[in-house]
Amino acid sequence: MLTEKAMILSQDDAALFFRLMWGLQFYINQQLQLLPNVKSRDAYSRLDIQVTVVVRDALWKSPELIDAYVKENPDGLSSEELSIIGRWKGFVAGKFCIFRYLKDYAIFIGSSKVYAVLGLYDRFEDLFQGRPLPILVEAVLLPYKGKIIHDGLYRSYSIDFGRGIRSSLNEDYAAAKQNGRIILALEPEAFSAKPAQPSRQLDKESEAIVAEIMRATERLRGGTAIQRTAFALLRASAKVVQAALQSADQLDELWRLGHQVHTAVNRFQKVLGRANH
Repeated sequence: MLTEKAMILSQDDAALFFRLMWGLQFYINQQLQLLPNVKSRDAYSRLDIQVTVVVRDALWKSPELIDAYVKENPDGLSSEELSIIGRWKGFVAGKFCIFRYLKDYAIFIGSSKVYAVLGLYDRFEDLFQGRPLPILVEAVLLPYKGKIIHDGLYRSYSIDFGRGIRSSLNEDYAAAKQNGRIILALEPEAFSAKPAQPSRQLDKESEAIVAEIMRATERLRGGTAIQRTAFALLRASAKVVQAALQSADQLDELWRLGHQVHTAVNRFQKVLGRANH
């Protein structure tokens, strides 16, 4: 369940997450004896995160320990709670760019994949207040009740992204949004991608206008060099529009016609360039 603030879990879900995570990490600490002086889960939960990071890192390096914890169930958890922990084996770890803050979640991009991520108690926008996007972070993303969260610890880097990287991230996001590939969940059985936006039907008047433009462009002839190349550009553009209306799923054909538009643009620019000499 989302809160009214969105972008974060409800108070109850956040509290449950930390209770489960501290129990799991304390168990792993007992198995590996990384912090041997810690004798209880409550004591472990009160430690500074800079101290417990060694246990946290060991968890994601040895995720098979999750199976051992679930099997032993030392904390007497319910089947639902054990199921939540068991699904954490589907974690995604690595470096991500926090690309955008949306109403319901933050957009993380990693390895050209786009994730919709919720904060725990705090929104990412508040955690990184004042820092411009995108922000490079090292994080672990987890499945949690059909949503994606992080494990409570991240490392951020102060990096200024150049225009090329920003453009690449923007294209990754635009492509994922257009094609319904924004990942909303990590559970295998969950619907894990945001559906593509439903296509809007072109009204009949617009179709008639495009048909008339096509007929008109075929009658355009003569004139100066600039006018002739402008007519050619208009005809090429009209063909793309017509193809997009009649066969929007024929991508090879649209690419071919788009290339013709590109060629027509180049010719028009060359003619303009000669006119300045």
